[in-house]
Amino acid sequence: MSPIMFAIYLNDVHAARSLTPRSYIILYADDILLIAPSIGELQSLFHVCEIELNWLDMSINNKKSCCIRIGPRNQTTSNGHNLSLPWVNEVRYLGSYIISHHHFKCSVTQTKKSCHRSINTIFGKVGRIASEEVILHLVKTNVSQFYYTDSSVIP
Repeated sequence: MSPIMFAIYLNDVHAARSLTPRSYIILYADDILLIAPSIGELQSLFHVCEIELNWLDMSINNKKSCCIRIGPRNQTTSNGHNLSLPWVNEVRYLGSYIISHHHFKCSVTQTKKSCHRSINTIFGKVGRIASEEVILHLVKTNVSQFYYTDSSVIP
């Protein structure tokens, strides 16, 4: 019920996007993703969201929020702008890691680490007690979750 209520409450935030027509707001469950072609437009969009959320007696959690720059100027520092969120080189959104790059790019490094951690856990638990077939079956069933959940990763 919580994601539905979130969507109902934030419908006005999405409607307020008309103030910045080249920008986008993506709402999923209780996450908001703001996409803008410039830092100035991102500031405007952020400000619109802050106003609407304050009106709803809600606020943006600055500890869980950040900005990432994608495009030819991804290495440009963003000094001089009063956006109160930190700038990062990598952000996790819906299980995928988006990295700052000159074009849209996702990282699979965290997925690989989780996959290896899962395999090492299996070997740590069963060691040499189980047969090769059993170990391969355990690895296949545990590792396949990483491939299915991250099939949307764009290299």
